[in-house]
Amino acid sequence: MVPDAQFTSYYGRPVVKDTVWGPDIPAYLFLGGLAGASSALAAGAHLSGHPELARAANAGAAGAISLSLMALLHEPGRPARFVNMLRVFKVTSPMSVGTWLVSGYAPLALAAAASAVTGRMPRAGLAATAGAAALGPAVAAYTSVLLADTAAPAWHEAYRELPYLFVGSAATAAGGLGLLAVAPERARPAAQLAALGAAAELTAEQLLHRRLGPMARPYRTGRSGALVRSGQVLAAGGTAAALLGRRNRVLSGLAGAALLAGSAVTRFGIFEAGRVSARDPGYTIGPQRDRVRDREQGAAALANGSE
Repeated sequence: MVPDAQFTSYYGRPVVKDTVWGPDIPAYLFLGGLAGASSALAAGAHLSGHPELARAANAGAAGAISLSLMALLHEPGRPARFVNMLRVFKVTSPMSVGTWLVSGYAPLALAAAASAVTGRMPRAGLAATAGAAALGPAVAAYTSVLLADTAAPAWHEAYRELPYLFVGSAATAAGGLGLLAVAPERARPAAQLAALGAAAELTAEQLLHRRLGPMARPYRTGRSGALVRSGQVLAAGGTAAALLGRRNRVLSGLAGAALLAGSAVTRFGIFEAGRVSARDPGYTIGPQRDRVRDREQGAAALANGSE
C-alpha cells in the first residue's frame, strides 16, 4: 500500500504568491465600506426625518472615502497608477470597475457632505446624497469581489459569502458611526442599520464556515481567526448595547465604538486569512485534489450507469 501523499511543494514553498499588500489595503477595505454604507444611511435618515443623523452620515461618508483613497493611493507608492486605471474600462476586471465606481462616488459624497455641513445649495446636496446612496452599496461590496478574484485560496473559495459579509460589516460600521455622532433618541435608523448589518455579517460568516469546511480554517485559527472572532464579539455586543441603550448616551456611544471597531477588526482578519492560505500549499493542493477526485467519481458513476 502506498501511503497518502502529503500536502507539499518544492522545498515547502507556497504554490501561489503571498500578497505584497501592506496594512493600507485592509484599512482601505474598511473605510470604503464605511463610506458606502454611510451614504445609504444618510439618504434613509433624510427620508425618515432625521436631519442631524443625515448630516453626520454624509460627513462620515466624505471623511471615510477621503481616507480610503489616501490609503489606496499610498499603497502602490505611485498615485499616478490609480489615474492610469482610468484609461480603460473593463467589465470583467473588478479593479477596473472599482476604480471607476469610486471615481464617480467620491465627488458625490464630498458634495453631499459640503452641502449638509454648510447648509448651502440644499437641492444640489440632496441630489448628491441620492447619487452617493445609489452607488454606496456597490462601493461597500466591490472590494469583496476584488479579493475573491485573486488566487489566495481563502478569498477565492469564499466568493459567494464575501459580498454579503462585506456589506453587512459596512452597515454595522455606518450604524456605529451614527450612534457615536448623534444622541440615541435621534439615532434610531443608525441602530436599526447596525442590527441588520450585524445579522447579515454573522450569518454570512457562519455560511462561509459551513460551505468551505477545512478551507475556512484560516478564518478560525491563528491570528486571523482571533481577529475574526473579535469582530464577531464586538458586532454582537455592540448591537445588543445599541438596542438596550436607546436612551443612554454613554451606552449608545460605547455601542457605536464597538461596532466600528468590530467592522475594522473583521476586515483585517479577512485580509490576514487570505495571506495565511496563500502561504500554506495545503490550501491550494487540497481543493485541486478534491476536484480531481470528484471528477473521477462522477465519471465512474456515469460509466456504471451506462452499463
